[in-house]
Amino acid sequence: MKTFPSLPKSVEIVEVCPRDGFQSVKEFIPTETKIAIIDELAGTGIKTMEVTSFVSPKAIPQMADAAEVMAAFRAKWKGRVTSVALIPNLRGAEGALAAEADWMNFVVSASEDHNMANTKRTVEESLAEMEKVAGLRGSTKLRVSVATAFACPFAGPVDPGKVLRVVDRALEAGADGITLADTIGTADPKYLAATLSVIREKYGDYPFTLHLHDTYGMALANMLTALGMGFASFDAAAGGLGGCPFAPGAAGNAATEDMVNMAEQMGVDTGIDLLKVLAAVRKMQSAYGLKIASHLASTKKGLEGNCPS
Repeated sequence: MKTFPSLPKSVEIVEVCPRDGFQSVKEFIPTETKIAIIDELAGTGIKTMEVTSFVSPKAIPQMADAAEVMAAFRAKWKGRVTSVALIPNLRGAEGALAAEADWMNFVVSASEDHNMANTKRTVEESLAEMEKVAGLRGSTKLRVSVATAFACPFAGPVDPGKVLRVVDRALEAGADGITLADTIGTADPKYLAATLSVIREKYGDYPFTLHLHDTYGMALANMLTALGMGFASFDAAAGGLGGCPFAPGAAGNAATEDMVNMAEQMGVDTGIDLLKVLAAVRKMQSAYGLKIASHLASTKKGLEGNCPS
């Protein structure tokens, strides 16, 4: 009889709601509201947060105040919470560097179709741009996120070889971290494990981060599968907000509170105060009118902060 897979003693959860969550909200969120929510989330015990994105405001108007948001974050949280700024190109990198982000997160899709929709570049063109960014980063660290690492909204299942191509180039360029993204949230545990097995075979125990969306309600199942394979770093968004504007049908991210609750229930330490996350999510919903899409925050007990211990 097979036993339950061994799990790591602790996991890293990176809060991405201020970037991936907010970008899916059509109505512009006032800058002061963004900053207030970010402050609430930063006080939950989160160690790393994707604060904003330096992208064209024509493409994603919600991120037009990226410099102001980063300035406010740096003034209050620098040295206490690591800041990450998503960038799609060299111009975005220049903005992130000027804002003194601790990390830049450069996105390249494994799928040609999605990369063209997302950046209007071929994968090769984005990789060449990523290499230029790596050369000018200075003391700022560089993370490369491989979008559509499992499936593409236009081309379907993605060959793991295409993921390896992006990871290889990122590591050759000296990237400090790599994220593998289930951009449209359609991976199931069996499919996810198949791709991650290929990744493990080539890169051993390299500390990849996984970015899981919950389109089909399988984000937590996928997280558990990855935990059993030794992966111990995950992106999550408070309230389950999120969704790629250039990936039709993609739903929100795995909710921070759901991930923290599941991990802590299984004895896996996150270092995050679940009740504080839920308080922030309640405020996002009641005071700011944001639509919440998480399991825990959708229950009466969860909304009252009466979580299982």
